[in-house]
Amino acid sequence: MLFFDGCALFHTSPTVVAKCLAEANVCFCFAVRCHPAMKYAAGVRRQLAVRTIFNVLGPLTNPAGAKRQIMGVADEDITEKIATVLGSLGATRAMVVHAEDGLDEISITTPTKISEFAGGKVSTFWVQPEDFGMTRALMKDITVDSPQQSAEIIRGVLAGEKGPARDITVLNAAAALAVADKAADIAKGVKIAVKAIDSGAAAKALKKLVAVSNK
Repeated sequence: MLFFDGCALFHTSPTVVAKCLAEANVCFCFAVRCHPAMKYAAGVRRQLAVRTIFNVLGPLTNPAGAKRQIMGVADEDITEKIATVLGSLGATRAMVVHAEDGLDEISITTPTKISEFAGGKVSTFWVQPEDFGMTRALMKDITVDSPQQSAEIIRGVLAGEKGPARDITVLNAAAALAVADKAADIAKGVKIAVKAIDSGAAAKALKKLVAVSNK
C-alpha cells in the first residue's frame, strides 16, 4: 500500500527511514534493507511458501530495538510464549495477537486473543468488535485482491469513509495507541484514532511520510 501511495521506503536506506521517523513520526522498516541478516533467508522463505520460524524470528529480532510493539502470530497457542519472550528481550509493553479467523491482527470478524506484556508480567484477554461499538463483519468485507485495491481502500478510510475497512484500521490503531501509553486502553484508543481520521490528521501524516521518503 505504501508503495502505491508514493513512498520510497522499499528502495531507500536505513538513514532515510530514520529521517522519516524523525520528521514524519512514522516509518516503514523494510526487512531486507533494515535487517541485513534477514535478507539471506528471504529467497528460501519465498521458495518454501509456508510458515516457518522466521515468521516470528523477524519481529523478535527487530533491529529498531522497539520497546513497545504489537506483534501478530499465526497460532493462538503461542501468544503467551511470544509475549514472555518480548519481555525478556527488553520490551516495556507489548501485545501479541491472534484472531479466531486466522488473522495475525485484531479482527472484526471474530474474537481476538491478546496476550499483553506490561508491568513485568503477561496477561491474556479476548476482544471482539462489539466491545467497541463496531459491527461484526465477514472476511470478504476486509479481503482485497491486490496491493492497488488495498491502497484504494485505505485512501478511502483516510478520507473518512465508513465501513469494515475503517473499523479494522481504527481497532488496530487503537491497540497501538494503548501499547504506546497514548491511550489508557483500547477503547480510549478507538476514540483517538477516529478523531485522527476524521480531522484529517491521519491523511496528513501519510502525505508527510511520502514527502520525506522521497527527499
